[in-house]
Amino acid sequence: MSSAVTGLLDAFREWFEIIPATTPELKQCAFRIRHSVYCEDLGFEPSKADGLEMDQHDRNALHVLTRHRPTDSFIACVRLVRVPVEQPGELLPFEQLCTNVNAGIVPTEPVQRLHIAEVSRLAVVRGFRRRKGEMEQEAPGTAEADFAGTPRQRFPHLLVGLYLGVIGTAALHEIERLFVLTEPRLAGHLRNLGLQVHQIGPPVEHRGLRIPSMIHTASVAQGLRPMIRPFYDHIRNALELAYSGQSSVSIRQHTQDSR
Repeated sequence: MSSAVTGLLDAFREWFEIIPATTPELKQCAFRIRHSVYCEDLGFEPSKADGLEMDQHDRNALHVLTRHRPTDSFIACVRLVRVPVEQPGELLPFEQLCTNVNAGIVPTEPVQRLHIAEVSRLAVVRGFRRRKGEMEQEAPGTAEADFAGTPRQRFPHLLVGLYLGVIGTAALHEIERLFVLTEPRLAGHLRNLGLQVHQIGPPVEHRGLRIPSMIHTASVAQGLRPMIRPFYDHIRNALELAYSGQSSVSIRQHTQDSR
């Protein structure tokens, strides 16, 4: 590993931690982040009295959080929506919106559908998406130049960690195909990391133009850029420890502290 890559990974470890939300308390942290972004900042969803943004898909979802180490607060989240084991034929959210997906892409056989999931509700709190144009988006963008600065100056480490966290979570749960309904810019960001993102149908209108895409989980590790692969290995190993119960997280602050 080059010294430059080691420096980036060390910076990520110093500032951020990717955590699976496996308890009701941690899931509520994700729902609070979503409420602050999707309800309060963007107005995509109606505000709730309890400050928690939830829907019917959360019961079948795996949730991932990003913790900001210096403040010990949760600042970002994303989820993986799965089909119910007892009803594998139930449609994922993107299947309800995208009626012209390429034939044969989305499996219909019940056993195969247990190995698919949809990435959704990616959100980063206000204080970490302050660059021009980002306040109207759920998350900041990434670009090649972002990696030239430190985490104090830029936050690509945050978003890259969240992307890799959700992919690592999928791999650990034997999810073979990840579907995502993305803005065109997000698909480009994922490709910048070396991910093979396949468009699987025409764009649709959903809070702006969105592109239905798919990622084969098994191909991720081999395709990642050399500077990104150590991030993925570190995050996946940390997730594996967390899911096995060998690591724990203390919740001392709420996401509102980071806004």
